[in-house]
Amino acid sequence: MNGAGAMIVEDLRRELPADRVVAEADSMAGYLHDEAEWAAHGMPLLVVRPRDAEEVRTVVRACIRHRVPVVTRGAGTGLSGGANAIADGVVLSTEHLADIREINAVERLAVVGPGVVNDDLRAACAARDLWYPPDPASAPWSTIGGNVATNAGGLCCVKYGVTRDYVLGLQVVTGTGELVRLGRRTAKGVVGFDLAGLMVGSEGTLGVITEITVKLRPKAGPERTVAGYFDSPFDAGRAVAAISASGVVPSALELIDRHCLAAVDAWKNMGLSTDANIVLLGRTDAPGLAGEQEAATMLDCFQRSDATWAAQSTDQAEADLLFAARRLAYPALERLGPVLTEDVCVPKAAVPEMLARIDATATRHDTLIANIAHAGDGNLHPLLITPAGDEGARTRALAAFDEIIGDAIALGGTISGEHGVGLLKRDGMVRELSPAVLDMHRAVKSALDPYNILNPGKVIAS
Repeated sequence: MNGAGAMIVEDLRRELPADRVVAEADSMAGYLHDEAEWAAHGMPLLVVRPRDAEEVRTVVRACIRHRVPVVTRGAGTGLSGGANAIADGVVLSTEHLADIREINAVERLAVVGPGVVNDDLRAACAARDLWYPPDPASAPWSTIGGNVATNAGGLCCVKYGVTRDYVLGLQVVTGTGELVRLGRRTAKGVVGFDLAGLMVGSEGTLGVITEITVKLRPKAGPERTVAGYFDSPFDAGRAVAAISASGVVPSALELIDRHCLAAVDAWKNMGLSTDANIVLLGRTDAPGLAGEQEAATMLDCFQRSDATWAAQSTDQAEADLLFAARRLAYPALERLGPVLTEDVCVPKAAVPEMLARIDATATRHDTLIANIAHAGDGNLHPLLITPAGDEGARTRALAAFDEIIGDAIALGGTISGEHGVGLLKRDGMVRELSPAVLDMHRAVKSALDPYNILNPGKVIAS
């Protein structure tokens, strides 16, 4: 530990209650990294678990004084290395900033701490006949603060949008140690720049979020589910493009392949194994006759795209089981070996070609690639699976990872739809954005974090 490290540990032990500071290596082990495979992490000086915004400001100001980096961490469910600890830095955990402070049915908004788990907020809203739509597959574990940090999406974002569409306001500790409020509570507001929007997706590099105000919708109505089996990713992609061309906006349109289904079934024994190579799951929540028509249109699109089997589900429990399998796919595949997760997003018309290219990449690099996707908005999650300890497989997987990024950019897409850049995709960000735009990012970072203490080295390659 260097001199600055010793001093900040001493300062924070003096300035915060004793139970806020964790400095023992064994106790810090669970805070070192997120779920991103092969993303580097270091051993921090300490972990701090503040319980209010003033304690967060105390931590940030100490880090400024001693020029020590601070990494904000939610539940650690991220998949890009954005929350990974930095050697001789401080990890600021939001786990105790987990109170739902307000649910306002008149204004249709909620005010929450960043440590509130997504599903807990959704359940609290449902009890008031309200709905918070963003629903990443990690919703049972991920926190609203982490969702804001990466602009998380989820299964229903094809129709209802991503986290940015629901953030009205934020309370933030800045890189200069100020506690500020950004955004608003009103339905409209155009005073100044959208600084709250700037914070969404910034992965802890521009400020530490201590409170979030989100807008809500009325509770969602019942859904109709259509399922289709396909022999090839290309055919499934054609069905996705056909649904988009039809004008139907499904409330969910998800893709899951046989590798994922087999892994979930082996883990949870859900009776899901099927002869299909690819399963598409479409849902509509349009009411009455409109819902019936949308379901019929999706079914027709499946059939015209050479589905080997397609039908509208008449069993809600069965339909819910398929969507549960979609959410369980990633943890199920982790049981097979290290999983390197992609998060590319392409125009919907390019989904068939992108899926075909992923298939070809898997063959070319002799890498098992399972596919799940928010197919309705072109957000694809190829999951590259390698045997533990197989360095050759790891090298091939990294080459495939890089090739998929290149294909997404070539097809007019982006390297990350909802997981963020973190550590894993900094090189991809340089490939996607022009030098002038990268300089704009660096200028914003420098203005809001002049001492470069907020999650340095993440997102923006220097």
